Amino acid sequence: MSHNVEIELTKTTIDTTRALEAVATERAGAVLLFLGTTRKVTAGRETASLDYTAYEPMARAQMEKLAAEAMARWPIEHVAITHRIGHLEVGEVSVAIALSAPHRAEGFSAGQWLIDTLKERVPIWKRENWADGQSEWVHPGLTDLPRTDQQRVE
Repeated sequence: MSHNVEIELTKTTIDTTRALEAVATERAGAVLLFLGTTRKVTAGRETASLDYTAYEPMARAQMEKLAAEAMARWPIEHVAITHRIGHLEVGEVSVAIALSAPHRAEGFSAGQWLIDTLKERVPIWKRENWADGQSEWVHPGLTDLPRTDQQRVE
């Protein structure tokens, strides 16, 4: 892994200050921070909480590949990607992507690509725990599988 890339899977609160510090450089005119948060309502249903699980060795490796690919496509100086694993309440940050680039246009393009591609390629799975007690696994690759878990979430 490059010294310009920081990848983390964590069971604790994401430290956004640390993410920004990891990408700080005098060579960049743009520093971007994207935060994915747990929202209260999804597709008209009230969310109680989320649970994330991952195949951690592969998730880290895929996140490193994404960072390297983004750095090859855009003039990015540094990238930091952190994803939470475990139980998250509404309002908590589940993913942070920070990057630095010479100009904002490249930074915004790279950041958008990183979050969209992370959600498609990285083996991190999300379970939506609904306020009505049901839960549902959500991942772009799970569209052909039954997704509703009728068991009550404890």
